[in-house]
Amino acid sequence: MKKILVLVVVFSVVMSSCSSSKRVVKNNKKPITKVDRIVANALKFKGTRYRFGGTTRSGIDCSGVVYVAFGDENIHLPRVSRDMAKKGRKIALSKVKKGDLLFFRTSNRRKSINHVGLVVSHKKGEISFVHATSSKGVIVSLLSEKYWKKAFVKATKIL
Repeated sequence: MKKILVLVVVFSVVMSSCSSSKRVVKNNKKPITKVDRIVANALKFKGTRYRFGGTTRSGIDCSGVVYVAFGDENIHLPRVSRDMAKKGRKIALSKVKKGDLLFFRTSNRRKSINHVGLVVSHKKGEISFVHATSSKGVIVSLLSEKYWKKAFVKATKIL
């Protein structure tokens, strides 16, 4: 009888310990959206050197970064920044979100748009964007930087 009682107690302890160790694992990650994938596509080029007309890891220009990032998601944009600026819908800076485009005029000699960046984030009024510069290659910059703030022309929403 004692053996049966001991077996019942041991069995009860084992069973209760098994059920109490069960954990519920929650996945708090948001599903990756098309915008997330486009931004990730662009950020893959971070550190790539600048090459006028380039679209590969061996060299890329500003419109090339945007062109390839969207193209990898089957969204076809013009190859040149001034033509990209004609696509999408113009939006106020306060409405800019991840995946939107920022256009710039960086030359005093030209009146047309000649630079584009892809918004990476807009948090607490701070807008960061990925783009390619001739001096540093593909980098992430802040729109609040004096140079970019002065050169800014407009923002557009493609998606």
